[in-house]
Amino acid sequence: MIALSPRLREIAASPAARLRQRARELREAGRDIIELSSGNVDFPTPDHVIAAAHAAALRGETRYTDADGTPALKAAISTALRRDHGLDYDHDEIVATSGSTVAIFLTFFATLSPGDEVIVPSPYWAPYLDQVRLAGGTPVIVPCPQNNGYRLRPADLAAAISERTRWLIINNPVNPSGAVYSRDDLAALADVLLHYPNIGIIADGLYEHFAFEAAATLAQVQPRLKPRIVTVSGVAKTYGMMGWRLGYAAGPKALMSEIRKLLSQTTSCPSSISQAAAIAALTGPQDLRRERLAILVQRRDRFVARLNRCGGLSCTAPEGTFFLVVSCSGLIGKHTPAGQQIVTDRDVAAYLLDAAGVSVVAGEDYGASPSFRVNFSNPDDLLDGAADLIEQACEALQ
Repeated sequence: MIALSPRLREIAASPAARLRQRARELREAGRDIIELSSGNVDFPTPDHVIAAAHAAALRGETRYTDADGTPALKAAISTALRRDHGLDYDHDEIVATSGSTVAIFLTFFATLSPGDEVIVPSPYWAPYLDQVRLAGGTPVIVPCPQNNGYRLRPADLAAAISERTRWLIINNPVNPSGAVYSRDDLAALADVLLHYPNIGIIADGLYEHFAFEAAATLAQVQPRLKPRIVTVSGVAKTYGMMGWRLGYAAGPKALMSEIRKLLSQTTSCPSSISQAAAIAALTGPQDLRRERLAILVQRRDRFVARLNRCGGLSCTAPEGTFFLVVSCSGLIGKHTPAGQQIVTDRDVAAYLLDAAGVSVVAGEDYGASPSFRVNFSNPDDLLDGAADLIEQACEALQ
């Protein structure tokens, strides 16, 4: 028998990955499943992006590139960062990766020693915690209450900092809560961070173009922090390119050099065809961003209203992303028609999947109990159908 590494004992597959697999298994068994648990956007990859990928393949751009991406892609990333955030990065301060997840993990892996701490505001994207642990660090979870809009407060940040703190990770807009940090919010956090010159900041902006309220980046708000900020993003959400697996990080030259080294020994380069597609996405027409945001606002408001009609559930419209955090505290303690008691939000998620055929993510996986997360980047008829099924399932509880 092959022995497994002890470092994997506390590591699990991501919640979304587990649910995708479970939903697939149920479909294969003949069940109709509405999947609201994924991070997919219901928008296609733009035609001009697909055309650019096709043209690159026809030109024979199918060989290995530099481990951290082609010069042309780095130029496109640099242009996008300047256009969207007013941030200037040279090519040796940028790495392209096979998705933004890789960029975050390798940042931790390149910098953390056993016992080093990473501050993670809660609710959080679940993989942050296990990525920190895999890299040898310790996640320090800081609750961000709903009455503060799920945003990290400066006083709470200051209280969480210790002599072992190495990183703060800020997701803006936040997955799963949809909270958006304004310029004033970030400036207040920056005032705290300026007193701790050894703390780095990972600015995860994967949902940066899904902000319904004004948003900004920390390096833009406080340029003095830029030398210790790693700005992370990608093309997955904005351009409907989840499966193309293309993300990037921009930050201090010395750190990017170490990440480049790790890339050469792990994932190697991102797909050459995906790189060509990303160049077209980042440098081509950007009108679709506004168009898609307007569609999401309509879907958000419609779905929030529908879910608030379900007995035991409540939610408010998020300021960004395409996720809702739905409180299910009104269902805790009730019993299913089969007589099983609902004790946790994980029980709620399991019940909705089995009884209603709707896949949602338990809030426990995101530090947001008792609640569940749903994706409203779906057609209206699918969302209406899901809301009907959820409402019927809630009514069936006793």
